[in-house]
Amino acid sequence: MKKEWKIFLTAVMFLTRIRVPSTIDHDPAYLQKSPRYFPLIGWIVGGISVLVFLVFNKFFSENIALLASIIAGILTTGAFHEDGFADTCDGFGGGWTKEKILLIMKDSRLGTFGVIGLISILAAKFMLLKDLPKFTPVATDNTLNVFLNYRIFIGMVLTAHSLSRFMGVTVLQQYAYVTPEDSSKSKPVTTERLSALSFTVAAFFGLFPMILLPVHFLFTLIPVVAARFLLAAYFNKWIGGYTGDCLGALQQVTEIVFYLSCIIVWTYF
Repeated sequence: MKKEWKIFLTAVMFLTRIRVPSTIDHDPAYLQKSPRYFPLIGWIVGGISVLVFLVFNKFFSENIALLASIIAGILTTGAFHEDGFADTCDGFGGGWTKEKILLIMKDSRLGTFGVIGLISILAAKFMLLKDLPKFTPVATDNTLNVFLNYRIFIGMVLTAHSLSRFMGVTVLQQYAYVTPEDSSKSKPVTTERLSALSFTVAAFFGLFPMILLPVHFLFTLIPVVAARFLLAAYFNKWIGGYTGDCLGALQQVTEIVFYLSCIIVWTYF
């Protein structure tokens, strides 16, 4: 259990800005096993985002509460995934060969494609969250228990964060890591695929929050998985695998696809 706790804290350190004990470092042995807890980190990030929304929504408008929620998530992760998405937009938007794409993605400067991508995905996230059915709760659910009133919204946000991170874990299992630099932050995570048991643990953490949603929301898995396969195949076609930035982009895209799928399921099922 002590070893598992260290592996979990390593995952927390890798994916977030949450402080962990000083004894936790970037030990490659723990980093290799940490992806099993990546979806669980989604619970933490999603939980913080939900709590911030509920607090701000009590005193301010829903728009301000949503903005605060999104910012809280970004601050929790240090814009880890958003940065990867922006770099991926720059790389694949401006490069036409594997070498050029990787070179652009490695550049710390943000280009036009990255700026446009960030604006687009943050705007999409805000608008989709605003349209989620939580904002029209059933009258019989309008109780003093705020968690009961917002249970659908909470389930959606938690699932979006955990499921999107699990999609990244599946890419780790299928494709090769192509950044050649040994100094890359993501390198130790990619050197060894998860065992069947570890992958099952990751799948459990990725899918478990869906118990908070009505059963027909399982249909949302179809477009999310489809987006994962299409995006991963696109990365593999151009660069022969994936990079850490690609995983960040995939997390952001599948999170957005899940929110969009929730609206479709709520409307038509």
